[in-house]
Amino acid sequence: MTRLRLAFLSALLLLVLVGCGDKELQSVKVGEVTRSIFYAPLYAAIEKDYFEKHGLQIELTTIPGGDKTMTALLSDGIDIALIGAETSVYVDGQHPNDPIVNFAQLTQTDGTFLVARDQNSEFSWDALKGSTFLGQRVGGMPQMAGEFVLKKNGINPQQDLTLIQNIDFANIANAFASGTGDYVQLFEPTASIFEQQGIGKIVASFGEELGAIPYTGFMTKESTLKADDFITNFTKALYEAQQWVYEAPAKDVAQAISPYFEDTDLALIEQVVERYRAQKSYAENPIIDEDEFQNLLDVMTEAGTLDHDVQYSKLVNRSIADQVVK
Repeated sequence: MTRLRLAFLSALLLLVLVGCGDKELQSVKVGEVTRSIFYAPLYAAIEKDYFEKHGLQIELTTIPGGDKTMTALLSDGIDIALIGAETSVYVDGQHPNDPIVNFAQLTQTDGTFLVARDQNSEFSWDALKGSTFLGQRVGGMPQMAGEFVLKKNGINPQQDLTLIQNIDFANIANAFASGTGDYVQLFEPTASIFEQQGIGKIVASFGEELGAIPYTGFMTKESTLKADDFITNFTKALYEAQQWVYEAPAKDVAQAISPYFEDTDLALIEQVVERYRAQKSYAENPIIDEDEFQNLLDVMTEAGTLDHDVQYSKLVNRSIADQVVK
């Protein structure tokens, strides 16, 4: 009788364990505007199983261009978009029936660097006067932030230099490598690769010059935010990854995200991670601060792209991030 009871209990325990192991994960479709080491905490959250820990299976797709990523979100092609917060401001101006809401921050500075072709001369912002500057596309956050920094340093982008902005994002680096421009605004790791190859030299950080701003974040439809609690679980996983990215050695972070950058040397990934951490480019928590959001609006105002009144409380829902951090 005792053996029979033990056998029954063992079988029951096995069923429980199998049932727990077979627990289904909720699939969440995330669209990122580009693939970048700038987004390291997202990849770390996937590779370190933080999302899985909170019951989520992330389907990550790269959708080049903020407009295309936003279109995918509006048409229900994805559940969450990772793009610049300015994109949500543009959509807000069109008064959508189902508003777009920012709920978590990933990066808190500009992620671009100023690369000079002349590697021997001492850098000063005045050196840009009379030069040819290869900038980012009009209306995008890199372009607006870049011009904001130029003006801050006494450079009028429209008068003091030749500004080239008609090259697609994906071809800007190739254009500079082919000989176009004296200066170029680049993300990592391209900026560091150009240094290694002797194409140019990093002379300034737009992130350090601009200061704190909700540069890139996660957003979704208001209806999605209200209807499903997976956004809370998503934010929990993100926050754990944000903490880990700052606490772990840069080499470990580089190793974790290396599957997303198969053609990039591991030592270079580590170098870029260290550079972004040093200037606090990665947000340390998912909270989108109101003062920092106002900095974004100031940059857009200066660029002449803000054509309507924007309410922080309408475009940002920080209640989930607040709850997670607490």
